[in-house]
Amino acid sequence: MRWAVWIVIALAAIAGMVALIGSRLPKAHTATRTTKVKMPPDALFTLLSDVDNYKTWRRDVKHVERLPDRDGRPAWVEETSTGKIPLFFERMERPSLLVGRIADPTLSFGGAWTYRLTPTAGGSELSITEDGEVYNPIFRFMSRFVFGYTATMDTFIKHLQARPGEGSPAR
Repeated sequence: MRWAVWIVIALAAIAGMVALIGSRLPKAHTATRTTKVKMPPDALFTLLSDVDNYKTWRRDVKHVERLPDRDGRPAWVEETSTGKIPLFFERMERPSLLVGRIADPTLSFGGAWTYRLTPTAGGSELSITEDGEVYNPIFRFMSRFVFGYTATMDTFIKHLQARPGEGSPAR
């Protein structure tokens, strides 16, 4: 029975340390990933902005529910294994810029992804910059030291590159 008490004490101490370290980390972070895509910028812009078809190429998307547009730009709820996240495009400048933002301030995280599309020989260069905030100190610790700030972008790019006919160019 004593060992069970010590295990509980140890787990509480670890959780306390994680929360303490997380509380000392900055809420905001910026991370960028860049890749080459075998599509011209206009076609890539169309693919990225067509939220209704995300489920056809993003394997992590279980469901997309369209919401009424915001100022003429798409708004939607994206359901993945981590839950439902309401999003909208706050800027759309064809064919070179998209900015998507999380639309729910009650989540434990928030922020925006900026997609920059640049023409290159044979397609486009896509840069995704995440300007994120993590409000919960335990999740902040996990984001920084366990998952990494680029994990979601890496998955997004992996799914983009895995589309039929796309191949996997080096990053």
